Amino acid sequence: MKKKIIILSIVAALSLTAGAQREMNINYGGTPKREVRAVWLTTVKSLDWPETKATSPESIKRQQKELTDILDKLQKAGVNMVLMQSRVRASTIYDSDIEPWDQNMTGTPGKYPGYDPLQFAIEQCHVRGMQIHAWVVTIPIGQWNSYAAQQLRKNRPNMLRKIGTEGFIDPENPETAPYMASICAEIVRKYDVDGIHLDYIRYPDAWKMPSNRAKCRENITRIVEAINYAVKREKPWVMLSCSPVGKHDDLRRYSSRGWNARTAVAQDAQQWLKDGLMDAEFPMIYFKGDNFYPFALDWKENSNGKIMAPGLGIYFMHPAEGQWTLTDVQRQMNYLRQIGLGHTYFRSRFFTENTKGLYDFTINYFDRFSAVVPAMSWLGKTPPTAPSNLRITYEDDKQILTWNAARSTNESPNVSYNIYASLERTVDVSDARNLVAQLVSGTSLTIDTQRPFNYAVCAIDRFGNESEPATIGNAKPGLRTPNLIKNDGRDVLLPPRPNTLDAEYIIFKSLAGVPVAMRSYDGDKIDISNLPDGFYSLHSLGKRGRTHRLGWIKKDTRK
Repeated sequence: MKKKIIILSIVAALSLTAGAQREMNINYGGTPKREVRAVWLTTVKSLDWPETKATSPESIKRQQKELTDILDKLQKAGVNMVLMQSRVRASTIYDSDIEPWDQNMTGTPGKYPGYDPLQFAIEQCHVRGMQIHAWVVTIPIGQWNSYAAQQLRKNRPNMLRKIGTEGFIDPENPETAPYMASICAEIVRKYDVDGIHLDYIRYPDAWKMPSNRAKCRENITRIVEAINYAVKREKPWVMLSCSPVGKHDDLRRYSSRGWNARTAVAQDAQQWLKDGLMDAEFPMIYFKGDNFYPFALDWKENSNGKIMAPGLGIYFMHPAEGQWTLTDVQRQMNYLRQIGLGHTYFRSRFFTENTKGLYDFTINYFDRFSAVVPAMSWLGKTPPTAPSNLRITYEDDKQILTWNAARSTNESPNVSYNIYASLERTVDVSDARNLVAQLVSGTSLTIDTQRPFNYAVCAIDRFGNESEPATIGNAKPGLRTPNLIKNDGRDVLLPPRPNTLDAEYIIFKSLAGVPVAMRSYDGDKIDISNLPDGFYSLHSLGKRGRTHRLGWIKKDTRK
């Protein structure tokens, strides 16, 4: 059955350029095709979302609009994975048969918000070509006398411990592992999440740790094992990850200064990767200098071929939190890319609100192009079949790509599609800069141009394996190819402006029709030095909101 047409401008993280870059290689002047660019999106205390409480149909719409605005910004910046806080403090933002609704959705503990926020977030992330992982806070349950903690105290009184005014699930209690496994299994069973992300899967800071740390590590690992079994039994392709303390242990030359994952809080995180209990880890390396770089390298060297995307403490750039500069974070991002790791921002609000210019830096320089999340080849490595019968039809100023469905050849239940485009005769699908849409769920896509590009479509399964491409050349009889506006890689010379044109701005758009830059229209020369190499259409924007296409440019500084 033919799937509905998806308009490219609302689908995914979209961008285009021609060029050659090999998959998994580090391109120091560009971007790798496979790379995790994640963000922690917090719901506890509404730190990132939501600001509006869902108490009426109108407020539900405002709450949802707040989330879609955040996701739009993340998509534009090239983020491809959202770690969505779903189990908060023994409470949830999803419809659970085990624990009550979290109060941050409505302002009232246990109250249904009138819709399912997690389901809404899943749909909105997927339509934007982003993965979404359910972030589960495991051990803490919040204030001992909170509504959620009281419900858990009624149902599981022997499983809990009180430390000061806070409540915690006891990692030493035999009930803990099956209980946490049931929480994660319920999410995976009910929702089409791409992953389960475990936070605080460790001993609490204030816990009086026994001297036998090996036994403590066994207690935490027992919980991880139970969750892994429950998740993979439901859906083998769901990525299981955690966020360990940023320093795994003391290194030969660098001390962890008493705060580390393995010894201090009994997280045997690197062993979990080795034993296949974790598919990915996001260590919270919220430090600088020698407290960051050697420990990041240690995570890389002990990743055992699994996915690794260290957390960056971008909140320290906020004046109320610390004195970090933008350069501090830039250097960490570049270093992680240099050693082949992804990165994760903590947390969303500090990123999308452009703290010290981080968002502008990311969107304009570092992460302009899309990237595909690395494949979990250790779970299933046989790629899907290739799509077939790729074809192009024309409608107004658009091109419609259509293809016959591919099929998965392993336990993945379905496939989606990555679409590539290039002016080159052969579309290089290993080049991230040719990726114009990813994780498209249907078998057709509308491209917002009639420019004759060559296209390739690859099927991708839930493990992240990509098929061989189906390709097509785009040579429509009689299609007029517009002349390219000249540029030298730094400036573009605009054609003479007609007297009737009241334009104030020039908008640069990707092939997908997505605006990527805007400049004042105050002369015949416009600076494009900050634009990545690629192909763009130029549009004027007038005082009354009218737009006119002026032409096309191809920026290629490799000449």
